[in-house]
Amino acid sequence: MNPIIRNIIVESVKRRQKNQETKPTEKQIQKRAENLEVEIKHEISDFVYLIIGVLAATFGLKGFLLPNSFIDGGVTGISLIVRELTGISLPILIFCINLPFLILGYFAISKRFAIKSVLGILLLSLSLYFIPIPTITEDSILIATFGGFFLGLGIGMAIRGGAIIDGTEVLAIYISRKTSMTVGNVILIFNVLIFLTAAYFLSVEIALYAILTYFAASKTVDFVIDGVEEFMGVTIISEHNEEIRKTIVNNLGRGCTIYKAQNGFAKEGQPLKDTNVVYTVITRLEMSRLKTEIDKVDHEAFIIMASVKDAKGGMIKKKPLKKIK
Repeated sequence: MNPIIRNIIVESVKRRQKNQETKPTEKQIQKRAENLEVEIKHEISDFVYLIIGVLAATFGLKGFLLPNSFIDGGVTGISLIVRELTGISLPILIFCINLPFLILGYFAISKRFAIKSVLGILLLSLSLYFIPIPTITEDSILIATFGGFFLGLGIGMAIRGGAIIDGTEVLAIYISRKTSMTVGNVILIFNVLIFLTAAYFLSVEIALYAILTYFAASKTVDFVIDGVEEFMGVTIISEHNEEIRKTIVNNLGRGCTIYKAQNGFAKEGQPLKDTNVVYTVITRLEMSRLKTEIDKVDHEAFIIMASVKDAKGGMIKKKPLKKIK
């Protein structure tokens, strides 16, 4: 980071510590400044992802779906159906219908996630209202395919930025924690109801194209965030494994498992060095936060992320929602 900006961060940290009874050491101040620097870098990165996501979704909606009265699944699909039936402006509908899901996200996931998502959906509503985009095509197959592609690209980029621009997934996570249903099953049932509604109020043909749009969007989301599964298994190899373990437990409120291992890289004749490997399972919406917290401890940590189809027990679903911060 630029030395001038870094000095500003250090001075900011020092001013914050003036009111504390115990005066921190210079080393503690530097550590806190480094943590703040990591947070700022990640917030900027997340914001860039969110902006790209909003622009991609806007292009998909205004360039393909809206001019041709096509719909999609999720909250966006509900908004499009209501728009067709009532004529209410889509930006207003997207923001208002997503609002209850964002409030739920505040309690079910985190305050930080909810704030980012409010920003994302507000930006999407504003971009739909102010950014003019011409109709790209009138071919039904191209509309369903590329409209879904750009909408899925937008949703996926927003998730990579630690936010959402469609509240369906928040509801699915909440229901899965309260019942034995998986997140995937909840989303499937939710979208089936949307498509049946579209078939009844609009037409069977529009509903069938909506399924194609949803399929294109969901596959694009899978590609962008590298895994449709709602849980991520994360393996962390670092010399600071104990600090990372405490961070996962105390800051994220998640459980983890410690594996006894040995570093495999060593010259011939040299003994292998013992180490501990940290393994945890989190929701993909928490991935951005986990990376930030790990970077604060060790920015050179080796992190392996793998998709997990589902998880049962532990601290994933049993943890009380009110304690998730």
